[in-house]
Amino acid sequence: MAFKNNSIFWVEVEKVVPNPYQPRRFFDEGKLKELSESIRQYGVLQPLVVTQREHSREDGGLSVQYELIAGERRLRASKMAGLTHIPVMIRDEEQSEQIKLEIAIIENLQREDINAIERAKAFSQLAEQFKLSHGDIAKKVGRSREYVSNTIRLLMLTAEMQQALAEGKITEGHTRPLLMLVDRPEEQQTLYREIILKKITVRDAEQISRRIATDKVRKRERMYDPDIVELENQVSEVLGTRVRVEPTGVGGRILIDFFSQDDVRKILHLLNGEEKNGVLTTTENSTEAEISPKENSEDTLPDQQAGKSDADDDLYAVTNFSV
Repeated sequence: MAFKNNSIFWVEVEKVVPNPYQPRRFFDEGKLKELSESIRQYGVLQPLVVTQREHSREDGGLSVQYELIAGERRLRASKMAGLTHIPVMIRDEEQSEQIKLEIAIIENLQREDINAIERAKAFSQLAEQFKLSHGDIAKKVGRSREYVSNTIRLLMLTAEMQQALAEGKITEGHTRPLLMLVDRPEEQQTLYREIILKKITVRDAEQISRRIATDKVRKRERMYDPDIVELENQVSEVLGTRVRVEPTGVGGRILIDFFSQDDVRKILHLLNGEEKNGVLTTTENSTEAEISPKENSEDTLPDQQAGKSDADDDLYAVTNFSV
């Protein structure tokens, strides 16, 4: 990197303008105040990197302006600290827009000052505007091609999910299972709300995504009974969680998702009062309830059998099931 006379210059703060290709958009105000206090006491310890631009004035003279390449956080904190002049290093050659963006990205990556969505948008800009391949971008920023590709894929999330990731409400690990459901927006949104409200782990989210993907394949392989689908929806709405009904030759089972013991207590409370004919078992993240219809016992008297309601004859009537 060639600098003008390899020297540090002191320039007026007002003459330094931000890098238009700065990928970073969010600056923590609290940390900026801390940096400004440090600058007020000790000064700017690391010079900013700028390019020099000259503009003709109406009176025929020249005015000088410095366009920032690296150091916007220091520039903002210096203004906050009330400095009138700041140290800069001036790059000799005129910089292209691509170089400005590359340098800004690399500086932020090295300092870890850029969030995942800002990084994804910067990589996407290099790919779309400057026609760089993911491999080329990876070489420039010192990361793998997969890292670049997976980062850009974050932009496939909804605006709400991108905002949550940028604000640290969800982690990059959570985005993997969410991206697995990109073609199923309703399921994706449901999983996202569970991550936010129930604070489920990345591992639990991945298990849910894989199960949903498996269900999708299962439903493609065989036509699902619309009555069963409707029953799933109704039970899911009542219990407030994801429910799957799996009929077998005789009876079947219900799979109920839960994420804590409180969830199980709530589900059992809602089911309280039903006849306990089934067996309730639990796994790590779901409740499995074996369901079977009331069967005619050899010991049942004919007049007792005759007294059963029509609903009892329906294989999937709620009165025939217990969880």
